[in-house]
Amino acid sequence: MQPIEIYTSPYCGYCHAAKRLLSSKGADFTEIDVMEDPSRRPEMVQRANGGRTVPQIFIGKTHVGGCDELYALERDGKLDALLNG
Repeated sequence: MQPIEIYTSPYCGYCHAAKRLLSSKGADFTEIDVMEDPSRRPEMVQRANGGRTVPQIFIGKTHVGGCDELYALERDGKLDALLNG
């Protein structure tokens, strides 16, 4: 399975939904809490090409985007292939 990084904050419902979907797929992910470690926010914005909202999700070298984009991949049947590289 591809490495997964997800930038989150603890009060973000979309972050929790994205993590639930990834967990339901059996995917391990590294969570980067930008409220706990605000120094990581500029890194997130740069990696996400200006994306300032959480979650920002990266699967392997692919910037998925946020929760809506992650669920769109699932609806389109493309998430499993991306997770498995």
